[in-house]
Amino acid sequence: MEVFNLFDGETEVELDMPAGFHQREIALREALGGSLLGLSVYDLEPGEKTFPYHYELAEEEWLLVVAGAPTLREPGGERALAPGDVVCFPAGPEGAHQLRNDTDEPVRVALFSTVASSPTGTVYPDSRKVQMRGPGVRFRLRIADELDYWDGEA
Repeated sequence: MEVFNLFDGETEVELDMPAGFHQREIALREALGGSLLGLSVYDLEPGEKTFPYHYELAEEEWLLVVAGAPTLREPGGERALAPGDVVCFPAGPEGAHQLRNDTDEPVRVALFSTVASSPTGTVYPDSRKVQMRGPGVRFRLRIADELDYWDGEA
């Protein structure tokens, strides 16, 4: 069995992230032989954020603060977290979240997630986008006015 240490295991630079979202990360599910639970570890330098504010449609996510004091943005507002804090982000709008490092020290967090059956989706409320993904397909669309079920059909 493989082992990864949450305190000092190596993460890798994500190269395609825009300014303000630079992070180091490692995805561990496959590396550690998992299939039902995802785990990624993220390192954030001062001033950086994780992914845009979002929620999952089918997956539950859990956060464990390993080091530092990230700021959590959630539907109820913002709050500082501390090492050892654990937060659950349920599927749906009530689980919307984003993490920022507003401090002068590095932050390390571990995010666990259930592995939903395909397809899955992510909603980004600030930019009004939705991402859908499944085997061999991934697309992002702007959320527009709601359409009638029969719109565009015969």
